[in-house]
Amino acid sequence: QFVESGGGSVQAGGSLRLSCVASGFPFEDRAIGWFRQAPGKEREGVSCIIHSTGTTTYADSIKGRFTTSTDNAKNSVYLQMNNLKPEDTAVYYCAPCTVVAASDSIKNYVGVWGQGTQVTVSS
Repeated sequence: QFVESGGGSVQAGGSLRLSCVASGFPFEDRAIGWFRQAPGKEREGVSCIIHSTGTTTYADSIKGRFTTSTDNAKNSVYLQMNNLKPEDTAVYYCAPCTVVAASDSIKNYVGVWGQGTQVTVSS
């Protein structure tokens, strides 16, 4: 079970930090990612981090602006979002992830989603 929090409404250029607590999901050798779904669009992978190695993958649209991290003691994953843009407006979810090597796209290989947290960026 994944429980996301930290969303809100900000103006363009602002920052938010999303948190996700994962119950029953050991981080040690797994990858966990952030995904988002904007109105009328498909859900897309934003980031994926392997806790044991710190290896991260980011979608091109957020590179240089978003940073993901984990805290194994708290079984939590975070997404620090800086320089937010209106196109970042979406519901954000965390879930287990894998990276498709051919395309560097980030996928949820489990297919289970939490309730998400809404991020709204105004211009």
